[in-house]
Amino acid sequence: MKKLILRYHFFVLGCIGFILNSCNSRFRVWVGAGNEQKIYNLKYGEHKKQKMDVFLPAGYAEDAPVVLIVHGGAWKHGRKEHMIHIQKMLFKNNIPSININYRLITKSVTYKQQLGDIDLAIEKFNTLAPKAKLLPDNYIILGESAGGHLALLYGYKNPQQIKKIISLSGPTDFFSGKYLNSFYSKYSSPTVQKMVGTKFDRKNLSPEFEKASPIANTANVPTLIFQGNRDLLVNQHQGLSLDSVLTLKNIPHKLVFMEGAGHTPRFFSKRKRDSIIYPNILDWIKK
Repeated sequence: MKKLILRYHFFVLGCIGFILNSCNSRFRVWVGAGNEQKIYNLKYGEHKKQKMDVFLPAGYAEDAPVVLIVHGGAWKHGRKEHMIHIQKMLFKNNIPSININYRLITKSVTYKQQLGDIDLAIEKFNTLAPKAKLLPDNYIILGESAGGHLALLYGYKNPQQIKKIISLSGPTDFFSGKYLNSFYSKYSSPTVQKMVGTKFDRKNLSPEFEKASPIANTANVPTLIFQGNRDLLVNQHQGLSLDSVLTLKNIPHKLVFMEGAGHTPRFFSKRKRDSIIYPNILDWIKK
């Protein structure tokens, strides 16, 4: 018990060091009866969006991976609070987690800066991990929708830090013939163009769109994919295409293909969330 109390005491002291120069009154720490903690709006950078919530249950092992959660919102909307139910579920199952806000798309911010924000969040938590008796560079990254895309791309580009990836309805392909010739590309390309930061010219596509596509950047990082067959925002072939590439490359993965499910079905179907999505997430983390 003494060791547990010291673990959290030193972790909070380390966190406070990062917010001493901030006038943000929303920073707060909750400490539970079992010395578990929830730390809200911890700064990991100077931009107002660069904040994260850190949830530390009481019973995790010292070699437990930390789940880094990335919200969705078409890269230009959304916030970490939209993922609070997943973070609470992980906390309930004794899994430490980080839930981040990141800079949203503008003329000067593309997906590259958003990946940079994930870098900064990891860099900050790595310095605090020893105080929480956790290992640095030991993460599972989980993202939903646009956050799924960022999670996939970041995970494949950083296999030394990311041990596993979980994507819920994440886009995977912005360059292949299947994408370019699909109706999905007709309505998604204006948003994708802003995310990539380069003009989308169907007849002379910039290589930047391939660089932004997870299916073109896969690495040997075990990947869990959720895809609904009635997803109107992220076409079902996005998940199926990634599944095919990972199978071809013998990369460990699992596709949870949900019949009758639309986009991010955990928002709209408690039954699918509790009986399919959450059990698969927990199994993937723990296996």
